[in-house]
Amino acid sequence: MQLDLVPLWAAILALAVFMYVLLDGFDLGVGMLFALRRDAQERDLMVASVAPIWDFNETWLVLGIGGLMAVFPLAFAIVLPALYFPFLLMLLGLLFRGVAFEFREGAGPRRSGWDRGFCIGSLLATWAQGVVLGNFIQGFAVAGRQFAGDSWDWLSPFALLTGLGLVAGYALQGATWLVMKTEGELQQWAKRTARRCLVGVLAFIALLSLWTPLTQPRIAERWFSLPNLFYFSPVPVLTLALAVVMLQALRRGRDVLPFLCSMGLFFLAFTGLVISLWPYIVPPSITLWEAAAAPKSQAFMLVGTLFLLPVILLYVFWSYWVFRGKARAHHGYHGL
Repeated sequence: MQLDLVPLWAAILALAVFMYVLLDGFDLGVGMLFALRRDAQERDLMVASVAPIWDFNETWLVLGIGGLMAVFPLAFAIVLPALYFPFLLMLLGLLFRGVAFEFREGAGPRRSGWDRGFCIGSLLATWAQGVVLGNFIQGFAVAGRQFAGDSWDWLSPFALLTGLGLVAGYALQGATWLVMKTEGELQQWAKRTARRCLVGVLAFIALLSLWTPLTQPRIAERWFSLPNLFYFSPVPVLTLALAVVMLQALRRGRDVLPFLCSMGLFFLAFTGLVISLWPYIVPPSITLWEAAAAPKSQAFMLVGTLFLLPVILLYVFWSYWVFRGKARAHHGYHGL
């Protein structure tokens, strides 16, 4: 009897995507919020807060895309042509942001230009990721085993709205990160910004939660049929509870709890996404099992992944432990 590795691979890819959103989300959020502060010292402090960890956060993106290509090649072959332009915009944003991040340190009079590049690259990468998410919720036009749409199907009102929703979500992550890592006026500003971002995130969640079941009958049936309605109702209830806890934590001057609540909100949103899409990897027609590579190929790649995954997790936890505490300007890897 051959072991079914597809659920395990689905869990690995889900972990990679969630860890990327969780970890790179807050440093992209800091990049977008960067545009709202003009003081040079505060900008240096914002950069210093993410400098030691921003680049390896993207390791999860490599694992997720690499795993999709290797283990679910049919899904990769359909999704890539469907979302070619959003992926291209995302990569250009990440590339431009990374270059600006490095070059602003020694740019002299051109530093303000690289600062703008840092903001624009962060915003572009975030919005493009939200558009990709929106298209996964909407589904893809598939005929046989090929993408049957055109290059501009991704440009729908729902996907554009999802892109804006993720911008608000990452901005909330970035603001709560700054609450945890900074002090003084910058921290107070981050608290005010976090409250505004939370209102925006809740508004986008409410709007997308109404729009999705109205336009996607399969998702409406998944959530609102009995007994699923009782099983899945903790997701929206806990979302509202975490939002209330975050507002109270910000009001009472707690440093760490708002960021933990923000992570909890993303976990609940990701849980809702999995509930809506399972077991499809190319909704609404291709399941995980239909898109999977041969069992021997899955087993071969699993050997390396099960060795690599603990190393990445250990590296992540160790790095965050080493750079714990409040950030100080020029205390990133450039200034040490």
